[in-house]
Amino acid sequence: MQASIIIADDHPLILKGLNDFLLEKEYNVLASAVNGKEAFELIKNHKPEIAILDIQMPFLTGLEIAEQCKELNYATKIILITFEKDEAIYKQAKSLNIYGYVLKEFALAEIEHCIDAVTKDIPYFSEELLSYLEVEEAPEEIDSLTPTEIDVLKHISDNKTAKEIGELMFISFRTVEKHKSNINKKLNLAPTKYSLLFWAKENKNHLK
Repeated sequence: MQASIIIADDHPLILKGLNDFLLEKEYNVLASAVNGKEAFELIKNHKPEIAILDIQMPFLTGLEIAEQCKELNYATKIILITFEKDEAIYKQAKSLNIYGYVLKEFALAEIEHCIDAVTKDIPYFSEELLSYLEVEEAPEEIDSLTPTEIDVLKHISDNKTAKEIGELMFISFRTVEKHKSNINKKLNLAPTKYSLLFWAKENKNHLK
């Protein structure tokens, strides 16, 4: 059974293109909206599993909708589609527990991968965005990691679960979790669900 989805964009052509594409791929699109106020009403009324929202919309932006959903503890997972390659917006999106961030110029190429990851409870942020925002210098803390910990991070950056990492590295699930805990401490990361995943993806090019 496909996840239930609502979509919102104030550009009629983009909205129609995305809607038609998702329906063609047999996704369960419940409804669509042309502004933020309508989008929030749809989330409130339908409680979809996923909401694909433009960031810049009249009345409420995608980020403001995400903020309200977080405050109301809605289970809907938010995917933002945008032309914005802005570090401040990206950081705000992460702080609001947004599950996906896809650049509009790659939306049709990436949206399926994004929805697939999000339905598996894995956040998806456009590779193009991450490489655009990439910090050239490797973080100092990376030097404190062991080769095994680096390998664990490489697998995390490829969206592998602890169970899959264990199988790939021939170690137990518990050992993987212990490595993840040690890495978190060494990198001084907040103990949130996806802090390690975001760090691994943002620093993927430094995990050689």
